[in-house]
Amino acid sequence: MRRAVCPGSFDPITNGHLDIIARAAKLYDEVYVAVMINQSKKGLFTVDERMALIREVTSEYGNVIVESHHGLLVDFCKDREIPAIVKGLRAVSDFDYELQMAQMNIGLSGVETLFVPTNPTYSFLSSSLVKEVAAWGGDVSHLLPPAVSTALAERLRERA
Repeated sequence: MRRAVCPGSFDPITNGHLDIIARAAKLYDEVYVAVMINQSKKGLFTVDERMALIREVTSEYGNVIVESHHGLLVDFCKDREIPAIVKGLRAVSDFDYELQMAQMNIGLSGVETLFVPTNPTYSFLSSSLVKEVAAWGGDVSHLLPPAVSTALAERLRERA
């Protein structure tokens, strides 16, 4: 069984994230989406809400498993016998940071990191940017799966 993980905070999941997950789902028998928990960050969506949204928008793939994790990603991988991490790269600036993480991960546990170039359509896209534009009333619906766009609009209305 070929397994890989796509980690992130996914607050919220964007079409860019979904593109990387979909591409990984074509290459691996099982793709785990690990919603990483960072206690120092206050998310717009709870971890459970993020996981529910990810499950909804990845349900068509059939081989995507969504879980959360607090701690080192390599421990998540070790516990599930996952030998590969799949990461999307938007720009050279992403590569500098991700290369260091990949080298640390292989040194700690032998887990490989595979870099997938982001679809140029999503090269500028980040959850933070989407939230900021949406908070100011900008239309981000084309950057998110429909269910996520609806959830984001509802959350921002609640906070207004």
